[in-house]
Amino acid sequence: MGFQKRNCPFFKKIRRFSFLSILILYLVPHEAVYSAEKEHTLSVQTKDTLYHLDHNDLKSGERLFYGLMREQQGQASCISCHNIKPVEQMNWNPSAYDISVAGKNKPFEDFRAVIQSPSGKRLAKAHEDYSAITEEQLVQLKGYLLEFEMQGGYHPKPIINRLLFFIALVVVFILAFLDLVWIKLVPFRVIHTLVLLIAALFITKIIVDESIALGRSKNYAPDQPIKFSHAVHAGQNKIDCLYCHNGAEFSKAAGIPSASVCLNCHMVVREGTRSGRFEIEKIFTALERKKPISWIKVHNLPDHAFFSHAQHVGAGKMACQTCHGQVEQMDRITQVSDLSMGWCVNCHRDTKVQFHDNKFYEKYSDLSEKLNKGLIDSVTVEMTGGTDCMKCHY
Repeated sequence: MGFQKRNCPFFKKIRRFSFLSILILYLVPHEAVYSAEKEHTLSVQTKDTLYHLDHNDLKSGERLFYGLMREQQGQASCISCHNIKPVEQMNWNPSAYDISVAGKNKPFEDFRAVIQSPSGKRLAKAHEDYSAITEEQLVQLKGYLLEFEMQGGYHPKPIINRLLFFIALVVVFILAFLDLVWIKLVPFRVIHTLVLLIAALFITKIIVDESIALGRSKNYAPDQPIKFSHAVHAGQNKIDCLYCHNGAEFSKAAGIPSASVCLNCHMVVREGTRSGRFEIEKIFTALERKKPISWIKVHNLPDHAFFSHAQHVGAGKMACQTCHGQVEQMDRITQVSDLSMGWCVNCHRDTKVQFHDNKFYEKYSDLSEKLNKGLIDSVTVEMTGGTDCMKCHY
C-alpha cells in the first residue's frame, strides 16, 4: 500500500514540482546577482584617462582599504585610521563614510594629493608609506569609496536574539500546553507544569522589561555630524555651558549653538590637535552651502511630558551635570540617566528649591505675596508643586 502511494501520479507531480521549485530558487538569484555584479561599473576620470571599474576592480579597492594586498605588508592600512563600522570611543580621524562624502565631487588629482602628498603634518606622517601606490590602485581605492558612499555607508545587521528567544519561549509554552490537554505524548504532568511555569515566568519578565524600557534610551550616544568634544571645550578649555546653550536659563529648550557661535573661536582656531582640519572645515562648508548642521538630539522626553530648562536652570539653579552627567569629561555626549518618571519625581522630592527672592516667580503675584507674608514656606510650595501631576502632564 505504501509503495502504491509513493508511485501514484499525484505524488510524482508533487515531487517534480518541489524539485523544480528548489532548482529555480537556487539558480535564479545566483544568476541575477552574477549578472548585476558583471554589469555594475563605476567611472573614475583622471587627468589623462577615464577608467571604467568593474566588480573585481571595486573588490581590489576594498582590499587596498583594508590593507590586504601583498605589496601593503608593513604599511599602515586605511582601516587602521578610518573606521567602517561605528566605534565606541571617539575616533578623531574621519570615518570611511566621511572621506567618501568629502571626496565624492572632488577631482582625482585632489584625491591623489591627499593620499600621496598631504599638506598637514599629522596627515603627512600617517600617509608617508603611500607614495609608491600606483595610479591604477588609487583609481580602485577611489572607486571603492564612491561605491561605499552610494550605498549610504555601513548598514548594521539587526540584532534579534532577544526576539528569537521570546518566540521560542512562546512556542515551547504552546507545545507544552497542547501536549498536556490534547496530544499527551509525555505521560508525566509534573513535566508539563514545570515547563509551563518556567516559560511563563521568562515570558512575563521579558514583557515587563521591554514595557518599562519603552521610550527610554539610557546610554544613547549617537555619532554627530561633527566630532565635537565637550571634554575639549567644556573641560580642557573651560567654556561655560551657557555660552553655547544660552537659552537654558530663560526658555524651554537649552538651544543648540549656531555655526556663527562656533566661528567666534574657530575663525582663529582652524586646526584641532587631534582632529586636524577635517572636522572644523565642516563648519565652513555648512556656511558656504547655507545649510544648518544637523546635530542629533541625545536627550528625548515623551511628547506627553513637559520640561522647561528655564524652570530647572533659571529657577531651580540646577547644574547641567545633574541631568546630563559629567559632560566636561565626555568626548561624545551620552545619556547617563534613564529620564524615567520615577527618576524625575525622586529628584523633585529630594531637591530643595529657593522660592524666596527668586525672580523666576515674581510674575506669580499671589504666590509671591503669600511667601512674603509668611503664610506658606518654601517646603510647602516645593511639596505641593514639585510632585503635582499637572506640572509635567498638562
